[in-house]
Amino acid sequence: MIEMNQETWADRFVRLMGRFVPDAITAAIFLLLFLFVCALLFGNTVDKTMDAWYRGLWMLLPFTMQMTLIIVLSSVLGQTVVFRKSVRWLSSLPKTTNQVVIVAVLLNAVLSYFYWGLGVALGPIIAVYFAREAERKGIEVDFLFLLASVWAANALWQFGFSSSAALLMATPGHFLESTIGILPLSSTIWAPAAIIHEIVFTAALLITGCLLMPRKKRPLSMYPEANKLADPVEHASEPVSNFSERLERNSIMAMLFSLALLAWLYYHFVTKRLGLDINSLNAIFLFLCFALHRSVHSFTRALQHAILSAWPVIVIYHLYAGVAGLIQHTTLGEKMAGMVAAISTPYTFPLLAALTGTLVALFVPSSGGQWAIQGFVTSKAAMAVGVSVQRGLLALSVGDHMGNLVTPFWAMIIAGIARVSFREFIGYGMIYAAIWFVIGVVVFTFAPC
Repeated sequence: MIEMNQETWADRFVRLMGRFVPDAITAAIFLLLFLFVCALLFGNTVDKTMDAWYRGLWMLLPFTMQMTLIIVLSSVLGQTVVFRKSVRWLSSLPKTTNQVVIVAVLLNAVLSYFYWGLGVALGPIIAVYFAREAERKGIEVDFLFLLASVWAANALWQFGFSSSAALLMATPGHFLESTIGILPLSSTIWAPAAIIHEIVFTAALLITGCLLMPRKKRPLSMYPEANKLADPVEHASEPVSNFSERLERNSIMAMLFSLALLAWLYYHFVTKRLGLDINSLNAIFLFLCFALHRSVHSFTRALQHAILSAWPVIVIYHLYAGVAGLIQHTTLGEKMAGMVAAISTPYTFPLLAALTGTLVALFVPSSGGQWAIQGFVTSKAAMAVGVSVQRGLLALSVGDHMGNLVTPFWAMIIAGIARVSFREFIGYGMIYAAIWFVIGVVVFTFAPC
């Protein structure tokens, strides 16, 4: 417990948020009821509103399993000897508290820029390793604050290689092609404004992480379940007495399956010339997991522990899907965005787009799904007020991750992987969310894109 006279304003804010922020399931039910009433007030009949909820409730079944696999397989990958040795070596480099924050945050920022799932699933593991090594060396680090700082670095994916809306708009045949055409990546995630934003936010994140470290540190050892994540991988020591057990522990089965997955990846990327998507990413993870664990037995033992990290997504996505159905299949979403467009100017549009993006992100857990809902209205509104569609897309992405940082949904996933309570660090996420939002609105209002 932090002594009251040693609390900073950030500590007090986090403690306050922990008392009043409900868990993700409670928040989802509240939002469902609120939007159901709003849909009725906007002129939708009870039958139409109920049908919209029905159509949405199970529409994220495939995506739920894809997300579950990303989190679980990333966690299995995090239990491999190669990954643990790499992170352990990197965690041994810092000599001061600030260096611990900087190296840990930059590591997860790089992973997240390449793919968002890496940052979500491996970020908590990185925080655990760096906090454990810091404590071993006598460097004072607050584990929960470090966890929140590493988690905030995941925001860089929004304008990285896995930016959902940008990738979709650069793909021929996308659902808005007849309206806005093809938007090359050079005009979205590689536009000067997006690059400026990534650099400025990273610098702000590092500075904030160094300045706001709590005075009274909570070391990793205070959280035994999280501490166990950095324990050495236990190897099976029980005797092998029959053919099936020898087969499970032999590397030949894992290597054969790894080769089969490698052939699939070659067919996907080289023969069919397809790009990176969630399914191909999971195939890459599956390949790496079997290749690096080197036996079915080692893989399944890691899988049993990793599955504990994914419990929040199994049910909660369907609650969010029902809310998304209300927005998508009634006039609610279009009315909300239309009202914003009506009061927009070239200088207020990025702010309003980011605000509506934040609002929808609280209800819809998928950035791609959010763009599918808001993309047409955002594009039309951007053209109506005289700004580029790219500016609208990038500003909306700012709001998307603002929602990700303040909603308990993602905090629960991070907490589930790290095996702590999300209420103990979500307040820090809200501080980083405010920094992300302000920088995003300023950059995408004035920088070229």
